[in-house]
Amino acid sequence: MAGTGNEQARKTAEGLAYQTGFGNEHSSEAVPGALPVGRNSPQRAPLGLYAEQLSGSAFTEPRGHNLRSWLYRIRPSAAHPPFVRAERHALRSAPFTDCTPDPNRLRWNPLPEPTGPTDFLDGLWTLGGNGDATQRTGMAVHLYYANTSMERRVFGNADGELLIVPERGGLLLRTELGLLHAAPGEVALIPRGVRFRVELLDAASDGQSPTARGYVCENYGRPFQLPDLGPIGANGLANARDFRAPVAAYEDVEGPVEVVNKFCGHLWTATYDHSPLDVVAWHGNHVPYVYDLRRFNVIGSISYDHPDPSIFTVLTSPSDTPGLAGVDFVAFAPRWLVGEDTFRPPYFHRNVMTEYMGLIEGAYDAKAEGFVPGGGSLHNMMSAHGPDRETFDRASAAELRPQKIDDGLAFMFETRWPLTLTEQARDAGHLQRGYDDVWQGLQRHFRL
Repeated sequence: MAGTGNEQARKTAEGLAYQTGFGNEHSSEAVPGALPVGRNSPQRAPLGLYAEQLSGSAFTEPRGHNLRSWLYRIRPSAAHPPFVRAERHALRSAPFTDCTPDPNRLRWNPLPEPTGPTDFLDGLWTLGGNGDATQRTGMAVHLYYANTSMERRVFGNADGELLIVPERGGLLLRTELGLLHAAPGEVALIPRGVRFRVELLDAASDGQSPTARGYVCENYGRPFQLPDLGPIGANGLANARDFRAPVAAYEDVEGPVEVVNKFCGHLWTATYDHSPLDVVAWHGNHVPYVYDLRRFNVIGSISYDHPDPSIFTVLTSPSDTPGLAGVDFVAFAPRWLVGEDTFRPPYFHRNVMTEYMGLIEGAYDAKAEGFVPGGGSLHNMMSAHGPDRETFDRASAAELRPQKIDDGLAFMFETRWPLTLTEQARDAGHLQRGYDDVWQGLQRHFRL
């Protein structure tokens, strides 16, 4: 299958072209004349292709929420053998019933390196989640650690969309609708049902295998969208024009290809006699994206007080309650701090929402130590948290000059429900014991 070598994948990633805009009605054809004109499903599709609709929403949802793309492919998706159950390995799905929901504050070191050849799919490791994949509610937090590309293998997720957050190593994502390059500092969004393959880009060094590591938010609920801006106005936060969608690029490959389908929490596998990434042309708005977090237009206070972290929301999955998200993706991008008479790091807090935080690079301004790139922390709903003692002491005494925060890039998956751990996360060797100690030594300063 084309593009399995790291060097070839790197060259491909460097030369990619994109369409821009979030939620747009895009269209693309890899071969001129492959897109029908004036209709979606003509009696005979151009170039002998098959017309097929991929729906990301119910047919009758309001136009503003309706997601679908028309695909013009070499073979229809219906042409496949039966699927059979496969082992799930470390990938788990909601409902999560392994453990009792835990109110304690928890923090993990990075996921340990795999011991043998491991691709993106085999390298997925579930920390926990909430809701029920069969009811299309809730979310899951996964981590991944891969040291080899997916070869003659394709993955699709019927349970939800996948927000991939690379922390180490670039990824080439070959999807049905085209190719995306996602590097650390960027995120990739793969919609529900869109099939894809992940190839690693970094070269091996010192005899070691190339590695890719990061985080994944699996959103079972309503698809991610840009948050409403309200009083902010027409512009700010993540601008739609900065989201990059692929152009059509197809594989015309014969021979066995394993297709893995995640359905109602289980993995199912079938061996096709061709690559299903064979879409020659397409149009619609159910498409994958990549977004550079450094382009996030940070909105913050220019007078006093630290704003609520919701002001850093990149994408949101709404619930049936206005203003209450099933899951938000929040980024703490480079920004200026200028608040006067203000404790500038994030304040001490108890939240009705649950917060899982990860670190892509550098340091996080609310934690002086222990929170490292590739690691993560979980503060379930109403669990008290905030800056550690060292950060509190430093920020309380700091001279309040304008300060640029540009040495770290952190993010948060924030969800409306408690996040229940998997057994493997609860018992993991890389779970930090004694995380509560970071708040020890916060002394009594009360005086009359």
